[in-house]
Amino acid sequence: MSLTIRRERLGWDLAATALLIAVVALIFADGESFAGSRWMLIGVALAVYLLYALGARPYVGIHEGVDDPSPLASALLQIGLVAALAVGTALEPSMLLLQTLVLPLIWMTSRSTTQAVLVTIGNGMVLALAYAYAGDFDADAVIAGVMTTALSAAFSLALGLWITRIAQWGVQRQTLLTELTAAQAGLETASREAGALEERARLARDVHDTIAQSLTSIVMLAERARVDGSPAALELIEGAAREALLEARTLVAVSSPAPSADSLGDALQRLGDRFTRETGVQVDVAVSDAVLAREIEVVLLRCAQEGLANVRKHSGAASARVTLIVGDAAELTVRDDGRGLGGVTIDDDRGFGLAGMRDRVALVGGTLTVQDARDDTGGAAGTRLAVRIPLLPNEETA
Repeated sequence: MSLTIRRERLGWDLAATALLIAVVALIFADGESFAGSRWMLIGVALAVYLLYALGARPYVGIHEGVDDPSPLASALLQIGLVAALAVGTALEPSMLLLQTLVLPLIWMTSRSTTQAVLVTIGNGMVLALAYAYAGDFDADAVIAGVMTTALSAAFSLALGLWITRIAQWGVQRQTLLTELTAAQAGLETASREAGALEERARLARDVHDTIAQSLTSIVMLAERARVDGSPAALELIEGAAREALLEARTLVAVSSPAPSADSLGDALQRLGDRFTRETGVQVDVAVSDAVLAREIEVVLLRCAQEGLANVRKHSGAASARVTLIVGDAAELTVRDDGRGLGGVTIDDDRGFGLAGMRDRVALVGGTLTVQDARDDTGGAAGTRLAVRIPLLPNEETA
C-alpha cells in the first residue's frame, strides 16, 4: 500500500470518528421520543461506523492501487449502509446527518459508476420514505423528506461524478506517465547502444586506417629484409614500428591527427615519403596551404593512408600522386598508374577499407568516389580515389 493511500485512509478514519462523536452528542442532546430510542440511535450510528471500519475501509480511496470489492461484498456493504441509515432516519430525522459518511461510501464500494448512481438514487427514495414514516406520513413530512433526500442525492451524484472523473483522469495520467517513463528508458538504452556501436565503428576505422596499415608495412618490410638483410631494410622496419607506436599513442590520447607534423600538409608529405621508402613507389604530394577543422583533417589523412595502402596491395603501380585542394570544399585525390580497378566498386564491400572510408567521409558530409583513371588518350591508367568535403565558412580557419 502506498503512502498516499495510507494517508487518505487515515483522513477517512478521523472523519468517520468525528462524525460518530458528533452524532452521539446530538442524540444525547435531543430527548428520547420513546423509551430506549436513544440507545437504538446510538446502535445505528455504531452500525454505520463499523460497516465503514470493518467492511468498506479497504475500498476507500481515489488513487490507483485501491481494489474494487467483489460483487457480493459490494452488495452487502451497500445494503447494510442504506438499511442502517433508513432505520436511523425513521427513528429520528436528524440521523440524516449520517449521510455525510454513507453517501461517499456508496461511491467507494460501487464496482462501476452506473452502480453508484443507481444505489444513490435508490438510497434517496428509501430515505424519503423513512423520513415520511418518522412524520407519520404527514404532507409536510413527505414534502420535507422528498426535498431533503432529493437535494442530498443530487449533491452526492454531482460530487461523485466529479470525483470519479478526477480519479479516471488521474489513472490515465499515471498510465501515460508510466508509458512515458518506459519510453524514455528505452530511448536512453537505444541511445547508449547506438553510441557504443558508433564508437566501436569509429575505433575500428581508426585501427584499420592507422595501426593495421603500419603493421602491414612492417610485415612487408620484414619479408624483404629476410631476403636481403640490408641495414636499410632494418632501418625502415624500425621507422615503421615507431610510426605505429606513435599512431597508437595518438588514438589513446585523442590528440591531433598529425602529431608528428606541424600541419596536414606536413603529415601528408611524411606519409608519401615513408610510402616511397617502404615500397619504392614514387609518391608526389601537392597540398594547398590551408588550415582545416581537426575533424576534417583526420578524415583526409585517414583517406590518404587508406588510398596509398590500396596502391600498395592492389595496383602494381610505379608512381602515385596525392593532391589536396582547398576552396569551397576540401578535395583530396589519390591517383596511381597501376592496373586499375578491374571492375571492383565501393558497393562490392570487398574488405573493410573502402567501406570504412566511405562511412568516415559521410560522417562529415563528404562523398567518396573510386574509379579507373584515364590517360590523355582516354585509355585506362590506374585508379583515382577522390574525397570531397564541403566546407562551412568557419572551417577554413578553424
